Amino acid sequence: MDRQTFDAAEKWARALCFYAGEGQAFFERFFRELCASQPVYREFIYYLENRDFLCEYQISGYTIVDIMVWQMDHFKAQLDRGHDDMKQNGDKMLLMAFDTMLKMEKQPEKYISLMQSETGTDYPEKY
Repeated sequence: MDRQTFDAAEKWARALCFYAGEGQAFFERFFRELCASQPVYREFIYYLENRDFLCEYQISGYTIVDIMVWQMDHFKAQLDRGHDDMKQNGDKMLLMAFDTMLKMEKQPEKYISLMQSETGTDYPEKY
């Protein structure tokens, strides 16, 4: 990783955390894990430079966009339940997609199960 790119990534990660309402401890953990994962770091840098998703890296067939779509569906379910901390906060949604991908690298089965079990706003207690 070249220094200029690293500095830009660190600055942007810090800003994302700030606008997402996350504290210093979250930023430090997130950025440390991001730097330790070359594939997710590459996706992050690509988004930073292009404002688009690379989608080159896959975990069990899932890309960063798949994670983002799942989070949007999951977010809608959380809204139905009265939890709206990501409402109108695109920075938080983007940050959480990258954070989820980092976690998914370590525990793919857990996140695949979550992605396949709760989608959208239909859940048993809804009606």
